[in-house]
Amino acid sequence: MNKHRLDPLLRPRSVAIVGASKRTDTVGSWALINLQKGGYKGRIYPVNPRYETLRELPCFASLSELPEVPDLVVFAVSDARLESVLDEVIALQVPAAVIQSTLVLDDDAEPLLRERVRQKIQQAGMLLCGGNGMGYYNVRDHVWTCGFDSADHTAPGNVSLISHSGAGMSGIIDCEERLRINLAVSAGNELATTMDEYLDFALELPETRVVGLFVETARNPEGFAAALRKAAQRRIPVVALKVGRTAAAAKLTVSHSGAMAGDDACYEALFDRYGVQRARDQDEFTTLLIMFAELHPVGAGGLVSLHDSGGERQLLVDLAHDAGVPLTKLDDTTVAKLEEVLDPELPAVNPLDAWSRGGPDASQMMTNALTLMMQDPGAALGVVVHNRAPYGKIYASYLSYMQRARADSAKPVALVSATQGSGQDDAVVTSTHAGFPVLDGVSQFLQGVRALFAYRDFLLREPSELCKPNAEAVGHWQSRLRSGETLGECESLQMLTDFGVTATSPIAANDEESVVAAGAQCGYPLVLKTARPGLVHKSDHGGVIVGIAEEEQLRQMYALMRSRLGDEVLISTVADAGVEMILGVKRDPQFGPVVILGFGGVLAETIQDVQFALPPFDAAHARRCLERMKFRPLLDGTRGAPPADIDSFCNLAERFSIMVHALADVLSELDVNPVIVSDTDALAVDALVVGRDRRQDRGGS
Repeated sequence: MNKHRLDPLLRPRSVAIVGASKRTDTVGSWALINLQKGGYKGRIYPVNPRYETLRELPCFASLSELPEVPDLVVFAVSDARLESVLDEVIALQVPAAVIQSTLVLDDDAEPLLRERVRQKIQQAGMLLCGGNGMGYYNVRDHVWTCGFDSADHTAPGNVSLISHSGAGMSGIIDCEERLRINLAVSAGNELATTMDEYLDFALELPETRVVGLFVETARNPEGFAAALRKAAQRRIPVVALKVGRTAAAAKLTVSHSGAMAGDDACYEALFDRYGVQRARDQDEFTTLLIMFAELHPVGAGGLVSLHDSGGERQLLVDLAHDAGVPLTKLDDTTVAKLEEVLDPELPAVNPLDAWSRGGPDASQMMTNALTLMMQDPGAALGVVVHNRAPYGKIYASYLSYMQRARADSAKPVALVSATQGSGQDDAVVTSTHAGFPVLDGVSQFLQGVRALFAYRDFLLREPSELCKPNAEAVGHWQSRLRSGETLGECESLQMLTDFGVTATSPIAANDEESVVAAGAQCGYPLVLKTARPGLVHKSDHGGVIVGIAEEEQLRQMYALMRSRLGDEVLISTVADAGVEMILGVKRDPQFGPVVILGFGGVLAETIQDVQFALPPFDAAHARRCLERMKFRPLLDGTRGAPPADIDSFCNLAERFSIMVHALADVLSELDVNPVIVSDTDALAVDALVVGRDRRQDRGGS
């Protein structure tokens, strides 16, 4: 491995423990024990004036007495003493530190201790793990700085784990022996060094096959996105457990798009762009890490499943449907071969119950059946589902089914218990580390299969060359939006048109005669809309009348609208009938503009069937977003209606995303609702654009 910026922190040549102690169950005691237990090969300097030696090492009274400036200082002193020790560390120009304490003082004054430490560390340019964390385990290089009791992690593996939660790290690595860890970091409050930097370090480790992230927030959003991009480029899967997904939006918004995009939407878009697989809880998080570590990569096709129970076979079918996991339809050749080895009463289908009457030949029948299914050209991955033996053990015979099937098919296969077991079962751990993972719970396993298949499909995406927007249009609209104004409908639609987004061109009018003239110019039937300044959602106020058929009706409708909403109106032709969609933008305080696309119209906020994407993206990505929507079948035509022109909508969405990317710094919100998708075209018929005055936005949003 080449040198990395984090080497002084994560691969130090020397470590000083300030506050090292003989007292049991203290950070000062465990930090020293863990360094030695982990097999650290560098120089260790305990620092405490109370002792002459600690664990057979000379103990120093202060940092200034050390024979060298250490690469790393582990703080094991009280918060009351920490700041003065930090000043000494900075004065000595120590490059890195680990602070595990919460940095909270009962009688503190502003700025609080945590902020003072942050400022001092950052001004000094130091690397820091913490505070309020548990340190880290660099198992690969034998550096353990954790100040707590720990399991043995002496054999380096292929999984890196980076967690904002200390318990989220230790609860996995200390209790789950199926995972072989090469690096585990408890990042804590990230007062200096952030998750993206640890991720970059993990990606440089040659052994890393998968990285797990327990994420609270991205404190360095640009760096976080860059690190995920690097993982995607290196084809190293990332599994994320992102907490706080149900948090409400931080600010009130004026657009439909803003109302539908909560705090979690941008993370969904970010993860989707870079192939990050998301877990829902810690059990699922662990399962996905095990499966990516041991089963990735998988080829084309679906899942084949072997059972010794008809009822559990049926359960898997139900759960696979819920998880969106495709089950392989066996080809005729495979079916014929299965019929030769199965008992006559057993149907040769996938999932397969191959146990039947049991007896002395049952194990051989199971072995043969799984092998044949795994050899099917439509099989990407195999699983044996079983119930545990007494005392929670696994049957050795089931392991043999896996081994034979993989040997004969060269495809990955797993053993899954229908009920929960233990990640510390010796047979389970041994089998998993041999490449035959044993997993707990069918639902958890299927989520892992979904993630494996999703990442496989992500790697197969063909990159596309996006066109560059018109430079003149970019310059004009950047200047126009910089004031932070909300644009009227005509101007908003013109902006779309300037970037190649197909849109209507309404005519403005403000008296009866100009209205009639505009109607004659557009041609009937037409649409009459209010253009009252500041009125955002026109339909909610009766400000949209569709299908006006002739001049007299236009005069009457204008008089009615004028009496309620004022003189200013817009006239446009009626768009072709079609499905109402929405394209929008909400500005995320961390990652900037996120695009919302989905089903729109007046019920957009009610049904909220939308997806999120980071701009720019291509038409293929827009189509993938559409395929994930629950109302997607509406685009295929219902009740005799023709199918919608999906290609036109996706191409329009691509151009829209290019525009958003070009205007990212000056856009606050944007609503194109509806986009009418007919059988031949996609047309934006209404738009709302809110500019961004960066002078009023010092918080970085």
